[in-house]
Parts: sequence; C-alpha cells; structure tokens
Amino acid sequence: MRYLRFKRWLTDLKQCTDGIDQVVFEEVRRHAGIDAAHAYGGFMGQLTAWCEHHQIPYQGVPVGTIKKHATGKGNANKDQMIAAMQLRGHAPRDDNEADALALLYWVIETQECQHG
Repeated sequence: MRYLRFKRWLTDLKQCTDGIDQVVFEEVRRHAGIDAAHAYGGFMGQLTAWCEHHQIPYQGVPVGTIKKHATGKGNANKDQMIAAMQLRGHAPRDDNEADALALLYWVIETQECQHG
C-alpha cells in the first residue's frame, strides 16, 4: 500500500500546483539493510514510472554531491547539514528538512550556472 499512497501523493501534488517542471531527488547508493534497499527500489520504480507517464524529467543527485555543495564536505554529518541551512536563514526541524533544502539550493544554483 505504501507505494500506491506514494503514487497518489505525487498525483495530488501535481493537481494542486501550477505544474511540475522536474523532479530531483536524493540518490542513495548505500542502504542500512536489505529491507531499506528494497523499499528504495520500490519508491524509485514508482517515481520514475510516474515521471515517465507524465513526461516530467527527473534526476537523482548523489548524497555526497548535495553535502559537498551545502557544506564543502561530501561526508558532512547531520548537524553540519542543519547548520549549513541555518546559515542560509532556515530553521529546519531535522536533518531530513535540511537535506531537502540543500537539494533545492543545489538545483537552483547549478541550473543558474548552466542556464544563466
């Protein structure tokens, strides 16, 4: 059911916005265990199929790339990621929020370099 809920969430998100131009996600190469790897694979399958169906470009960004862009260190820890986003004026509730903000900054700043 979690994969169906995820697909429904993506569709709901698309319907309540002006559109989704692209999907960028944290590309995880290492998993805590077999169950985590299987879950990640399932979500990736749903995400990529959904993007393909809706003709939305998608891109995974390696965790180390996001961390290096945010902190200067590709192996930054959770506290360092939170601190980096606080320096940018945010108050992330946890490391997951900090990582999402860091990914957003990576997309904005690397696209400006490519298109600006």
